[in-house]
Amino acid sequence: MRKHLPTRHLASIAVITCLLATTACSSSEEAALTVAEARALAEGSTVTVEGFVTVAPGTFNSATEEQGFAVQDATGGIYVSLPDALDLDLDVRVRVTGKLGQTAQQTVLNADAAAVTVLGGIGPVEPTFVTTASVGEQVEGLLVLVKGTVTRAVEDDQPYGFKVYIDDSSGETQVFVHIVDGQPVIDVASLAVDQAISVTGLAAQYEATYEVAPRHAGDLVLQ
Repeated sequence: MRKHLPTRHLASIAVITCLLATTACSSSEEAALTVAEARALAEGSTVTVEGFVTVAPGTFNSATEEQGFAVQDATGGIYVSLPDALDLDLDVRVRVTGKLGQTAQQTVLNADAAAVTVLGGIGPVEPTFVTTASVGEQVEGLLVLVKGTVTRAVEDDQPYGFKVYIDDSSGETQVFVHIVDGQPVIDVASLAVDQAISVTGLAAQYEATYEVAPRHAGDLVLQ
């Protein structure tokens, strides 16, 4: 059970930067890196990235117990851990400064609300189609789309969520369905073994397991 693993409790690290939206950043502001460049740096590095929001703040709170979101640019994606919820829509462009860390073996950017600036521009971000066997380190942090057949009965992992396993014949992967407002973000009751589905979600990692984490009901399509 996830509650016995304290690494699910994402720690936040305050970073001084521009305040949200209303105040322009100073000329001394740190230059932004691409997400791929940031992810390649050592744990503990302070970085600034810019990109589009692919997971709304707080969507994964049932398992992470924090209010983070995900951001993506043309080079990659990363999960941003936040202690407090922000009002950010999907696909809005943001600038984030934070410190790179590892939580349950997933690369994250630890920040706080003052380290997030809303910029001009809006997506949408289209998911990257990958095979079920390809959900791994190379796509961690990206918004992905997988298609396959349900291979096992849905596994109840409440209060954190539900586990769904699918395979497109390339190899099985896990879909982790978080709980928002007391309900799973996709309709797991409609899923049965041998049901063909497609799922959009964040390519994430929890300990040794890579998974796809859907964000809302529309991320599940029954085939």
